[in-house]
Amino acid sequence: MAEERDAFLRARGRTLSAFREEDECQWKAPFYFIQGADPQFGLMKAWAIGDCDNGGDEWEEEIKLTEQAVQAINQLNPKPKFFVLCGDLIHGMPGTQWRKDQEQDLKNVLKNIDQDIPLVFVSGNHDIGNVPTPETIDDYCKHWGDDYFSFWVGGVFFLVLNSQLYFDSSKCSELKQAQDEWLNAQLAVAEKRKCKHVIVFQHIPLFLQNPDEDHDYFNLEKSIRHELMEKFHKAGIKAVFSGHYHRNAGGSYKDLEMVVSSAIGCQLGEDTHGLRVVIVTAEKIVHRYCSLNDLSSQGIEKELMDLIKQN
Repeated sequence: MAEERDAFLRARGRTLSAFREEDECQWKAPFYFIQGADPQFGLMKAWAIGDCDNGGDEWEEEIKLTEQAVQAINQLNPKPKFFVLCGDLIHGMPGTQWRKDQEQDLKNVLKNIDQDIPLVFVSGNHDIGNVPTPETIDDYCKHWGDDYFSFWVGGVFFLVLNSQLYFDSSKCSELKQAQDEWLNAQLAVAEKRKCKHVIVFQHIPLFLQNPDEDHDYFNLEKSIRHELMEKFHKAGIKAVFSGHYHRNAGGSYKDLEMVVSSAIGCQLGEDTHGLRVVIVTAEKIVHRYCSLNDLSSQGIEKELMDLIKQN
């Protein structure tokens, strides 16, 4: 039980215990990781019956899809450096009746991931609430580890953010301030250190297609968005990966790429249930969204694998 628990609590002390900075701060060779988003156990039933607030009492479909994702990742060779889930792990909001069962069923699926592939968790609005409180964030951290942290892999610096603090921090302003101060310190590290790339993970996208698009439920408010984009650009961040939209989208701000990945679970557009394969080379970050069926049956396509094999 302790081993199972530790697999979900690797993010502690604002870092990830799976990777030691002294071992990982230097560039070695191209590598890849897998990004997923929004398994969101319970949404498919809720969406189907048109009651997203109260209708998430079944999640068998999401269990099957997440099992398929885990099986597809486990058979990849070489193995990805890690598997990051960019939020909305479950549909049940804090305090709702099916939340504990959804969390346990998700853990029962994810514990089957290859033990050599660390899990990285990002908090979403359904994980900590649309208007998070210190209590909802603390509860999330007890189950899934820190809500924001940084780590190094192969000379690349990764930042995981709690984007809900940028969406509505009205009930936890001190926690928002703490993340802001921490982020500024991390961005200072990113500017000073000679890391090949800096990459951010967060649940809510900065924007969906255009940096100047109007604010709505699926992106961040414009003034906050532009403040973050400028900070990220100045620190040399190359890409931000997110979920939340349940569709694939994205765009660019200067040389910063915003990558929005569709869901493992419920689709709200024309995309298929899938995962994103992200290749990191010395020169660039290349990514491809793959359906679960294609990744399961064909693995990673040769064009991407050739990038990993480059020295």
